[in-house]
Amino acid sequence: MLVVFVTVVVWYGRQIHDFLSPSAATVTVPSFVGQTLNDANAEVGRLHLTSAVVDHQLSDRYPKDVVIMQRPQAGVAVRQGRQISFIISDGIIARLMPDLRYQSMREVQLDLSHAHLQPGKVTYARSDVVPGDHVISQNPAPLMSVHEGDTVSLVVSRGGRDNIAVPNFVGLDIDQARDLAARSGIKLGQIVWTPLGKDGPPHGLVARQNPPPRAKIASFDPVALQVSAGPNESGYILRQVRVLVSVPAADDTGNGQQQLEVRLSLTDATGRYDFYRAFAEPGQKLDFTVTALGTSLLDMYVNDKLVAEERLGTEPPKVYSSTHPSPSPAVSP
Repeated sequence: MLVVFVTVVVWYGRQIHDFLSPSAATVTVPSFVGQTLNDANAEVGRLHLTSAVVDHQLSDRYPKDVVIMQRPQAGVAVRQGRQISFIISDGIIARLMPDLRYQSMREVQLDLSHAHLQPGKVTYARSDVVPGDHVISQNPAPLMSVHEGDTVSLVVSRGGRDNIAVPNFVGLDIDQARDLAARSGIKLGQIVWTPLGKDGPPHGLVARQNPPPRAKIASFDPVALQVSAGPNESGYILRQVRVLVSVPAADDTGNGQQQLEVRLSLTDATGRYDFYRAFAEPGQKLDFTVTALGTSLLDMYVNDKLVAEERLGTEPPKVYSSTHPSPSPAVSP
């Protein structure tokens, strides 16, 4: 009887022990942080555990597809077959900073949202060039490399001077008009060269303007000028040329920068002026329609270095009056 009783007690004790204690061997969980997902899964299989990816996060510390967090943590004893949960790095998503200059704050908010960037400090300043509530400058600069979640600081215009009296440009030649506009803080808009016939003003003189002289405008409102093409000139002298420009790759410009400042300059019978100056991405296509008078030449500068030039048109001789000869811009061989 005693032997039977002891046997039964021992059997029940073993059953209770097996029920309360894990039947499988225990494993001490190692650290998987910093390992690639493939390496971590191989180690999990060797230890007779299972694994699952439960989340992904951006990380500026760990490359893409590397374990940045685990559950249970390293050092915890678990039974074989236990699941190890991983959070995996998606790395850093780099992109080019959009150009926010001259945009309204509403447009800025949309661009930042699309680029997954955050608005940072906003500073307000007076500007006679940029309308109120539009961006004057930004940090980071356009086309700089940024990462999702980065903050962008802005300098925003409070607006400029109001009620500026428009000078009288009529009767001035185009160079004098441009100089007067610069000294008066006036922004010139469209300049249209028009053949006004044999009784029209001499070549290069301003015939009309809009708004008229003494009108009150804001500092950033443009003034359009109509300039005489001269009494000996007809409409065929005026050309509207579509210009398709491809920004060179960074290596083609002699530097490895991603941020390229591009300037397009036109030389024609009206003189020489820049019609485009901004940052552009290597390989970016720029499309313009340019109005040129007479013999005309297009120069392209990248970071103030001349990289290309093209003649847009050449007029036959003796088209201009003797007092205003046709310009002949030099073209490199």
